[in-house]
Amino acid sequence: MASSTGARRKVFVTGLSAGGAMASVMLATYPEVFAGGAITAGLPYGCASNVQQAFEAMFTDQGHAAQALGNRVRAASRHRGPWPKISVWHGTDDPIVKPSNSEDIIRQWTNVHGLSESPSYNESIENHTRCVWNDADGEARIEAFSISGMTHGVPLATTTEESCGSAGAFFLDVGISSTHHVARFFRLHESLVEMPRAAAPASTTIQIPTDGGALVIAGAAAKGLHSSAETWLAEDEKRQTRYPLDPNDVIAAAFKAAGLPVPEIPTAPPGTSPHVAPGPIIAAAFKAAGITIPNFGRADEVIE
Repeated sequence: MASSTGARRKVFVTGLSAGGAMASVMLATYPEVFAGGAITAGLPYGCASNVQQAFEAMFTDQGHAAQALGNRVRAASRHRGPWPKISVWHGTDDPIVKPSNSEDIIRQWTNVHGLSESPSYNESIENHTRCVWNDADGEARIEAFSISGMTHGVPLATTTEESCGSAGAFFLDVGISSTHHVARFFRLHESLVEMPRAAAPASTTIQIPTDGGALVIAGAAAKGLHSSAETWLAEDEKRQTRYPLDPNDVIAAAFKAAGLPVPEIPTAPPGTSPHVAPGPIIAAAFKAAGITIPNFGRADEVIE
């Protein structure tokens, strides 16, 4: 893959959990493509080359040396800079991917950027901690959020001015919106993005303000988006009414199709909305990998 300098400034990658680990892979193997990446509850690049090593990285403190971690990224491509900006997010109470992985990710990328392991400064946002590493020009290159009390998921804020998203499985309302903070860190809020106008002028305008910029959808395009969104939501509501979907059934079917042990997931009580039960799913994955199954608590425990 290749990218022009102009295009690279607009390309970012992000992911949660396995997606966070994949974001690490993409940033390390194609650093010339990405201006930045956000890794949420992920793993450092090169920490595993098979399933068992991946689980060991998830559940045990690895404590890799910064130089060794940085060398893995440098060996992943011929690129020698500039390197992508990195935003790291992890909950302090994550039972699925140990928070020490975020420390390894930080050590990996501070080493690649040639920065000190000690942050340039840190700050408290509500009861959460943000650390920032600046380069020699004073520009922030790496940030890391430690979200107090959060388990495994994407941090959301659904009742603040920066409300974004809806709480659900692996989307946790902890009073801080990672989406807003990452966008600011990547300076996406400074861009003014305007959708193409229709040939005939129209008065409808949607504007979503941000700090110093806005996403503006003008004229008939906005009206069309409203119409399309309303139609899609109405159809989706009908689909959910006619075909209630239990995500656990989908996951169990995927395990069975792959020839893996099927998770022993408890049946949801009648009349309740299905929720993902991570314990049996992860236990089945451990069993498939032939390694010791950790204690995840009650078998009927689910993520709300």
